[in-house]
Amino acid sequence: MLKTISILVDNEAGVLARVTNLFSRRGYNIDSLAVGTTDVPSQSRITVRVDCDARVLEQIIFQVGKLVCVHKVKVLESDSQVSRELTLIKVRANAAVRGEIIQIAEVFRARIIDLTPEAMTIELTGDGGKTDALLDMLRPYGVVEMARTGIVALDRGLASISDSPYIFN
Repeated sequence: MLKTISILVDNEAGVLARVTNLFSRRGYNIDSLAVGTTDVPSQSRITVRVDCDARVLEQIIFQVGKLVCVHKVKVLESDSQVSRELTLIKVRANAAVRGEIIQIAEVFRARIIDLTPEAMTIELTGDGGKTDALLDMLRPYGVVEMARTGIVALDRGLASISDSPYIFN
């Protein structure tokens, strides 16, 4: 099952490589990965989504926690988290079909962020299912290319990574 793990780390060079190397050395496949600074400039948050069972999840938490650069690790429960990903989709859009594509984008609350005579780029923020559905609608027009970020996620309400039972260093 897909699990979202939030990891609070030092904001310094090489930290992301150390964390992801740990995953690859142990054969854990990363489904989604995003990293960025937090409200504390000296720290970054790594959000990782992995497909694993409870036993493997505990191993991941234990192994990640052994890294000196890791401060806190929290598993975000799917029913108590807010998560989003950003997707940019470039689609063929000549004048004849441009209006149809704009209507499709509006249904998904996506934005047109670039337009040329032969193509348009659409920005969509939401969950993976929303992105997949928009892609299905746009494929007949010709998707030229797509860039998709990893998910970013936080607990709902006042819960935070500070509440994690897994606190290191």
